[in-house]
Amino acid sequence: MGLFDGVLLNTAGALANDPVVMATAFAMAVDAGRSAYLSGAMKPQKSAQASTPLVDTPFWHQS
Repeated sequence: MGLFDGVLLNTAGALANDPVVMATAFAMAVDAGRSAYLSGAMKPQKSAQASTPLVDTPFWHQS
């Protein structure tokens, strides 16, 4: 994965109803992506592991 000096966008901003808001949204997306990258990915696993230990119980019903 490489590093980039910028993000080129034209049509999305140029044709948006509010180009300033669209540019802000793109800037926030780039910041979010960078934060996600810096947070570090989880380690690869050989098999799936349930994040919810209770089988057959929807997470919203767990206490």
